[in-house]
Amino acid sequence: MGFADQRFNVNLSILFTELPLLERPAAAAAAGFTAVELWWPWVDSPTPKRSELDALKKAIEDAGVQLTGLNFYAGQLPGPDRGALSIPGEESARFRANIEVAAEFAGSLGCTALNALYGNRVEGVDPAEQDSLALENLVLAARAADRIGAILLVETLNERESPRYPLVTAPAGVAVVDKVNEASGLGNARFLMDLYHLSMNGEDLPRVIAAYADRTGHVQIADNPGRGAPGTGTLPLEELLDQLAKAGYEGWVGLEYKPGDRPSAEAFDWLPADARAAR
Repeated sequence: MGFADQRFNVNLSILFTELPLLERPAAAAAAGFTAVELWWPWVDSPTPKRSELDALKKAIEDAGVQLTGLNFYAGQLPGPDRGALSIPGEESARFRANIEVAAEFAGSLGCTALNALYGNRVEGVDPAEQDSLALENLVLAARAADRIGAILLVETLNERESPRYPLVTAPAGVAVVDKVNEASGLGNARFLMDLYHLSMNGEDLPRVIAAYADRTGHVQIADNPGRGAPGTGTLPLEELLDQLAKAGYEGWVGLEYKPGDRPSAEAFDWLPADARAAR
């Protein structure tokens, strides 16, 4: 086994960002990839104009790549925010306004995974109040995802880079997944296992994989330290992905790393060109 046996997609919100948004799908295709994922592309608007949605849809279709993952509105990302769904008031309302927009856009492109970032803790707000709001909004998101035949992803981040984000362990993320599935009755919530974030938290990655591979709906990778391409740090990513495969994970592996001080097109030398197309 090894990297050549995985199904990779390219995250166009962290790679190829030196290009305008509408040029990134074609750039990923030119690099040999046939699948891409995105954070919510319009950070200032949960409900962009139809013309903006249509333009991105056309760019993805014209490039001949498959959109395999999309974030719901998450505030300023990259930036200070880490989601909106647990934040009372305007941000929660913006998340709710985005749910059907994101689901419709994803569904129009055959995208079957929608990621909902939980949101930071807010000073002066009872965490229990935030958690209750989060569950309400996640159930709404799960229902929207179910209507397009998609899964809802819940992601764990790392405490060092996201100190106010409450889901900073694999068990915490999986616990929310279980609560959403119980509350919705749909069973379509899944854990997003980001090996970079988990490693930054100091978690035992082989143990996490053994415990939660069967509840994992998507995997993302970057090396550590540095959040660069595989081989720029010390994580045994090839071995970890092999372990995931042996544990039964057959889904996508999102390349969510920084290209460093080089064009993104040059940041894939670790992966043979003939192994980049989805299989």
